[in-house]
Amino acid sequence: MKFCTLLLVFLTSSNALAQGYVKLNGLLALVGVVNPAIEFAISPKSTLQSEILVSPWKSINGNHMTFGIFMGEYRRYFKEHNRGWYLGANIGMMAFDMSKPFIDGWTIKCENRYSKGYGMMIGLCVGYERMLGQRWLLDAYLGWAWMDSHYNGYSKNGEIEMYPHRPIQPKHPDPFNGSSEWYPNKIGVSFGYRIFTPKSMR
Repeated sequence: MKFCTLLLVFLTSSNALAQGYVKLNGLLALVGVVNPAIEFAISPKSTLQSEILVSPWKSINGNHMTFGIFMGEYRRYFKEHNRGWYLGANIGMMAFDMSKPFIDGWTIKCENRYSKGYGMMIGLCVGYERMLGQRWLLDAYLGWAWMDSHYNGYSKNGEIEMYPHRPIQPKHPDPFNGSSEWYPNKIGVSFGYRIFTPKSMR
């Protein structure tokens, strides 16, 4: 409810449009994942950010790795908006066709299967923004979220894997499997460019 109220303030505030930045996550771009965002100030210490995260890869090393996430986030800065440390609260939705990654020792591996489905997430993040000249900024952040997913599991040869296991496999994956877990939902170093100049700087 609080997020909806802040969104309404943002949409009806003419001053908010004077504090806008568009961003691109340079860290994820290095591995071919697209993560653009747009952030607007709604008060001297608060902003709203919307972003999408898209992995267009059908497979990586034989593992399915296609997914998309849409997320909205409220940020509270300790000093003033777009400067210094901040804490954020976000909510998002996702769709995926991917092999689940896991950490084995010091190596990131993927399960020998893949899942197709959708889900939602609620999370928190911490980050730091630094101005670079008059119009550019650097945004470094890390977030963690509770993710609730509903999906169908498949073996690498495309056979449906139900949980719990059925003695006779169904022709269609019904009902969906489901899981709720804590996972990192955002990490990056984004470069931002001011698309609206504050009145005080004109």
